[in-house]
Amino acid sequence: MARALVKENVSEAFKKAVFIIASVLIVFIALRNSIIWHLEEFWGGSKSLWTSLWGSIYHLFGENDAYMYTIAFTLYPFLVFLLANLGFAFVDLTGKPLAIHQYKIQKDKNIPVNWEQYKKVLKRSVFNGLVVGLMFNACMLPLYQRTMSCGYELPSFPTILCHLFVYMLIEEVGFYYAHRLLHHRRVYRHIHKTHHEWTAPVSITSVYCHPLEYVLSNILPLVMGPVVMGSHLSVAWLWYTMAIVNTTISHSGYHLPFLPSPEAHDFHHETFNQNYGVFGILDRLHGTDELFRRSKSYDRHIYITSFAPVRDIISDNEKEKAAICCPVK
Repeated sequence: MARALVKENVSEAFKKAVFIIASVLIVFIALRNSIIWHLEEFWGGSKSLWTSLWGSIYHLFGENDAYMYTIAFTLYPFLVFLLANLGFAFVDLTGKPLAIHQYKIQKDKNIPVNWEQYKKVLKRSVFNGLVVGLMFNACMLPLYQRTMSCGYELPSFPTILCHLFVYMLIEEVGFYYAHRLLHHRRVYRHIHKTHHEWTAPVSITSVYCHPLEYVLSNILPLVMGPVVMGSHLSVAWLWYTMAIVNTTISHSGYHLPFLPSPEAHDFHHETFNQNYGVFGILDRLHGTDELFRRSKSYDRHIYITSFAPVRDIISDNEKEKAAICCPVK
């Protein structure tokens, strides 16, 4: 019976995936010429600016590939992490402005955050981002030099899009299975338990974890894409920027208008054994989002295009609360 149910879930997930991919391809093919023309016009018009900026950075590090792949590849993501967390840090530590409370996913939790707890998270995050990050990049230097490039010449716009698409697929696979491994009972209490101290996460907890976990699930799924594709370092930086901002929002605890929904990962922290992936593809395939899909959080996992809080758009009801507390066996 269980095997038949798994097969049914896999079959359903496969059919939906084929339908979604086919629909996207049809729309993309229909709009391809127009979209690519406009994007290439934008890229072509601004490429000289980006080339000049990249040249300045490359010159700053003495046009030394080793420095670029180690020091710069460590400092840049850490700088993005700090900038992405500045606004959330003010909200988390002060609980202001009061108007933002209406967007809180787990109401009245960590508003404001205790300074001693926050300081503990900050210290570990800085250690992971700078010390562990630098050690990892130094160890990976020979591989970076063999597979990637960081010279003055920047790649074309279609190349960038292609590489970013492959990065997302690799991250989904790498993060999902690394995350599942970290939840194994023999691994969890030694490594991943640190990250799950926060059942109602705040933005800075995105890299609050054991150093081994930071390498296994935070860095490797991100860096393997650029390595596999032999990308230019600037494209890897663009990818890191997108990924760091996304994981910051996913851990913020606030479902804000015009930003990606953090409902799925917030639900993971609250329930522990749901939503292991980034985009939900493998969770759907493996059935590790069943409880999530029966919850009100799933209904609220939407992109908000108005200033109304999602709780007003999709209100609570007792039936959904019961489904969360007492899931069907």
